[in-house]
Amino acid sequence: MKLSTRDANAYLARPEPPKPGLLIYGEDPMRVALKRQEVVAAMIGQEGEAELRLVRHDGSEARKDSALVADALRATGFFPGRRVVLIEEATDGATDAFAAALEDWREGDGYLVATAGRLPPASRLRKLFETRPDTYVAAIYDDPPSRAEIETVLKRVCVGEITPEAMGEIESLARALDPGDFRQTVEKLALYKRGDATSLSLEDVSAVAPTSTEADLDEIIDIVAESRTAEIGPLLRRLEAQGATPVGLCIAATRHFRTLCAAATEPDGPAKAFGRSRVPFKRRDRMIRQAQRWGAVRSGQALQMLNETDLALRSTAKAPEMALMERTLIRLAMLGNR
Repeated sequence: MKLSTRDANAYLARPEPPKPGLLIYGEDPMRVALKRQEVVAAMIGQEGEAELRLVRHDGSEARKDSALVADALRATGFFPGRRVVLIEEATDGATDAFAAALEDWREGDGYLVATAGRLPPASRLRKLFETRPDTYVAAIYDDPPSRAEIETVLKRVCVGEITPEAMGEIESLARALDPGDFRQTVEKLALYKRGDATSLSLEDVSAVAPTSTEADLDEIIDIVAESRTAEIGPLLRRLEAQGATPVGLCIAATRHFRTLCAAATEPDGPAKAFGRSRVPFKRRDRMIRQAQRWGAVRSGQALQMLNETDLALRSTAKAPEMALMERTLIRLAMLGNR
């Protein structure tokens, strides 16, 4: 049985009663891992693994040994309580093993949790879990967490009252950060506020929010998009000292100008395009102005220039890569002034 996104989030947080089989799949391994961690903890508790009530196997093992999954589900544990058999990186090759194990499942056996990467609709593994009435399928998409998901994470780490300004900033961080980085930021926030009964404020969030090279990447790309040519060199030196690479800069710039190009070609205007995008709220107005300034033609020319630079950076030529990237950024800034 396939779960909707809302139902999947609710079930993974509180799998009561758990189905004998659950498949979690998605393109982003971190998002899948976090959901898997959440549902396993809900099934067996934080001490379940220490009490040997969690059995882990790789999908390749299940593919090679058709009886492995069934044997693991039937095995008796040393401690009382639910048992989970976790099969990670499952593929269609293990479908028969899963089918046999689920067919033989009886009350008191362990619960099967399988994780996988991207699975097309024709996937045998996906069809197995979707068509059985006693199994669930949760597809994990690369969308930013919803307000309800953010509130669940905050409640889990015991963050209390939150001001509207602080919640707005947390939502922006959830859209801007990778899922793992966001989870770490929330945990840091809980430690920061431990023993403090006052409401979580915007200043509290700012105190623990990551200040990383990624923020500086946004800054230098904004400088380029706004044609502030004189500021490129000094900031680029700082980024280089922090470990930024020319290829990373080129990828970030390409992503940014691709977003501007898409917004510039939106029939209803850039504001409409950014209203549907994953761009953080704090950056939205700025990027709308950039899209209006560049337009479809010049942003397309920028993408062509960046594509040529990317090919040059990945070639076997011995040109100094950071100098090549700096030259491209300056040319882009000058293009924006035309």
